[in-house]
Amino acid sequence: MFSFFKKKKPVFSGNLGIIGTDMHSHLLPGIDDGSPDIDTSVQLIEGLTALGYKKFITTPHLMIDLYPNNRQTITSAYNKLTAELEKRKMNVEIKAAAEYFLDDHFDSLLEKKEPLLTIKDNMVLVEFSFASPPLDYKQKIFDIQMKGYKPILAHPERYGYFHSKPEVYDELRHAGCFFQVNLLSLIGYYGRGVQQAAERLFKKKQIELLGTDLHHERHLNNLQRPDLLQKANEIANALPLLNAQL
Repeated sequence: MFSFFKKKKPVFSGNLGIIGTDMHSHLLPGIDDGSPDIDTSVQLIEGLTALGYKKFITTPHLMIDLYPNNRQTITSAYNKLTAELEKRKMNVEIKAAAEYFLDDHFDSLLEKKEPLLTIKDNMVLVEFSFASPPLDYKQKIFDIQMKGYKPILAHPERYGYFHSKPEVYDELRHAGCFFQVNLLSLIGYYGRGVQQAAERLFKKKQIELLGTDLHHERHLNNLQRPDLLQKANEIANALPLLNAQL
């Protein structure tokens, strides 16, 4: 007897269109370690569009010692880019947010009640140092929430100091963090340990968002790899990702 309640067959689009929105990239020209100029920004956006993306939320670093960005510098670069896209008649939906480095400067932004550039609504993308986490990272996560924001931790799989302490991921989630995993982590681009950490997060269903974290053409080229497309589609079919809602 045939059942009318068969499981839906997973969809493999052959690209990244199933994700819908890329919510972590460095496409704004000349303000961080991402795109250096307008032409490069346009080329990267064209490449991501060819991969199936329909919307972009670009997230320049806000890291006071290296990339001292603020709302003004980000808005200025965003306006230049959108004007160029319009000039070239590229029908692309793009928004500017930020990737906030958790340090004393970020603490001061919260204390001053400076409005943060969010991914959507109250969701804000934050990152730790790759060398070591903030000593008070739990307090920082708590403070973010007390100011009415929902923290999204960028690429938690890339923080090598957590690889031998998988319980920290549970603690961060219990503290109120969403997790955003880099697509390139899924194929070992940043190393085997990062790939294994990303796989553990997937198996534990601890991924809310996937992002390209695109900086340059080399990233774009690796995003086209068949093994990455296959794995991204597997995750998007298996988990209730939030990308399409952004």
